[in-house]
Amino acid sequence: MTNAISCEISMMLRRCLLTFKPFRLFVVGIGFFSVFFLMTSLGGEFSGKRLTDSPFTVQAEDIAGQESREGLKKISDMLEVILKRMDVLTRLGNTTDTAHRLQELSSALERLQPIGPIVDRIQAIAQNMSDTAVKVEQILQRRTVSSSGSSSSRDVDAPQRQCETPKDPLFPDCSTKMDWMRARWTSDPCYAFYGVDGSDCSFLVYLSEVEWFCPHCLGGMRAEFQFDVGPLLEQVGTRKESLNFMKKRIRMLAAQWASAARRLHDKLHNRWREQKRILVHVGFLTEESGDVFSPKISVSLKELQQFFGAPPGHGSCPVTGPLPFDLIYTDYHGLKQMKRHMSLTLKKHKCHIRVIDTFGTEPAYNHEAYATQHSYRTNWGYWNLNTLQYMTMFPHTPDNSFMGFVVEEVNETERLSIQRNKVHNMAVVYGKDASMWKLEGKDKFLELLHHYMEIHGTVYYDSQRPPQVPAFVKNHGLLPQHELQQLLRKAKLFIGFGFPYEGPAPLEAIANGCIFLQPMFNPPHSSFNHDFFKGKPTSRKVTSQHPYAEQYIGRPHVITIDFGNWTTFNETIREIMELNVEPYVPHEYTCEGMLERVHAYIHNQDFCSPQKPFPSDADSRSSWPGDPPAPFVCCPTPALCRGRCLAHLRSRPGPAHGSQGPGIGYKPLLCEDVPAGRLKFPCEGVETEMNHLLPAFLVEHKECYLQQDPLLFSCAGSSPKHRRLCPCRDYRRGQVALCADCL
Repeated sequence: MTNAISCEISMMLRRCLLTFKPFRLFVVGIGFFSVFFLMTSLGGEFSGKRLTDSPFTVQAEDIAGQESREGLKKISDMLEVILKRMDVLTRLGNTTDTAHRLQELSSALERLQPIGPIVDRIQAIAQNMSDTAVKVEQILQRRTVSSSGSSSSRDVDAPQRQCETPKDPLFPDCSTKMDWMRARWTSDPCYAFYGVDGSDCSFLVYLSEVEWFCPHCLGGMRAEFQFDVGPLLEQVGTRKESLNFMKKRIRMLAAQWASAARRLHDKLHNRWREQKRILVHVGFLTEESGDVFSPKISVSLKELQQFFGAPPGHGSCPVTGPLPFDLIYTDYHGLKQMKRHMSLTLKKHKCHIRVIDTFGTEPAYNHEAYATQHSYRTNWGYWNLNTLQYMTMFPHTPDNSFMGFVVEEVNETERLSIQRNKVHNMAVVYGKDASMWKLEGKDKFLELLHHYMEIHGTVYYDSQRPPQVPAFVKNHGLLPQHELQQLLRKAKLFIGFGFPYEGPAPLEAIANGCIFLQPMFNPPHSSFNHDFFKGKPTSRKVTSQHPYAEQYIGRPHVITIDFGNWTTFNETIREIMELNVEPYVPHEYTCEGMLERVHAYIHNQDFCSPQKPFPSDADSRSSWPGDPPAPFVCCPTPALCRGRCLAHLRSRPGPAHGSQGPGIGYKPLLCEDVPAGRLKFPCEGVETEMNHLLPAFLVEHKECYLQQDPLLFSCAGSSPKHRRLCPCRDYRRGQVALCADCL
């Protein structure tokens, strides 16, 4: 019986020892981790006391460190006892004192139980250290990118006062905290996370914007032009086809970007500019939107929440800390994603948002309550932003900010080569999808064109030739960008069928020496009569396939006619055969032109501060940017403000006022700022109202109406009952988005 019991005990011990071997490894690991923290003196985590939030309380840190070392020594003693007991058990066999040994082990384990919470804290610290390591890696990556630029030019020409410690009696600790930062800013990675880099300027920005020990700085870090696109290419990556396309285009235009940046740098005379923290989130290229080009290349929504510093979940909890970005560029897809996952955060910080918007968003569609009440609500719009936060491909309306894009310019050698190698009887049809060739009556005018020219197409197909493309058209299929460019450099004519609307291809054709022939629309296409525009947040009336080319470039590079008039079409083709044009790119679509706009928007647009009041003296030009002629122009019914300012400014001579485009820039007309006498109408009464057509004169009742809601000031819209009051301004030649002195 005794032998049987002894055998059972022996079996239990062997099983127990098998279980204890991995536990022994765990214990040894805990011991090593304890020694690691003891050496690094990361105190305060084990004391049960929370340190003050300020990083400057050195005394509390020392006391906490002492308590931590005492706690760690206790852990070490307990581990030593357990290891000794385990060594004895490994040598334990069929002996009479088995029960006594098990009792000793049980006693040692019971002594270990009180430190269980300490082990939990160690595990929590390990997780925190892992998160810190990730942040440090991100910081190092950002530093690697920034240091590859002009590292030696930081703050050289900045005003000295930007980096001097301010002496303000309201902030008596500023100087002391500055000294602390100089000595210990590397003690915690969080300082680098908030942009601290060891310079006094970064210390001041941190102590004024993140902490509260110094007065708010007049400026942050100095912004510098970057002339090397290499760091940008490294960040873009090569995971998806969409990214590869972008990288190829960046490389192709790298020399032009660098040259344009140097010219703008010289033009600005090394003026001080504050460095901005900017996030670009292309929602269209994420999984949620269903990217049609190539799947899933942008950050996940979880990563986006981390960028914002937002808590996990569906946006019910707001961000408590400061937004880590000054500007956030996104699209409508990204805006919807942010609302879905970070609704309160988006609401709090929406003044920092810039929305890339292809067709534009008018105020009547942007104002949620007004759009809902007056049937302007669509699947887009209704975000209650300042409409200048919407950034468009073309200058549709000054209600939005014209961002644009870049068309490659040819150099002088390429220009001469194009002129020598032009095939004067060669035409290329605009439209790479077979559905774009379904224009009614196209066969007739294509046959007419074929009498004069050899016609080429670039229509995509898999195996069979698209039936919509006539047999006499030489179809090249879908061409890579550089091959399409070579085709356009040979062709004399680039002809559109009416769709797609407002694409980049006509500007690229003109840049390669082609004449662009397009149909006019009568009546104009809009959301009221054309399915393509229905549901878009604009009532704009499109008068041709490419209104920008028609209105801002015009003949001889762009010819717009009625394709239904065969006589006019025939005469136009003969005229084109005799024309010789050179490659042309509007300045606002060059690299330099786009940099001018982006620079002006980033450093001058501020939608987070309260709007300035209306100028007290309407006749004082110093109160208005852009040298306004009136500054208001009365608009005949039912004309648009945009067209009225166009006609008014074109009638004014002067080098600053080119023939290109309307200049409109409206100031908020608040009812208390504009007395009735300044409206220059025979007003029998003055009312305020929420209406996107106001301010205006109601002709029938001889009443003047002022705008009640600043979000509804609009240069779009017209009514036969209203004579609108239009604020006009001048603009830079070739840069309609900016007034003559706004750079």
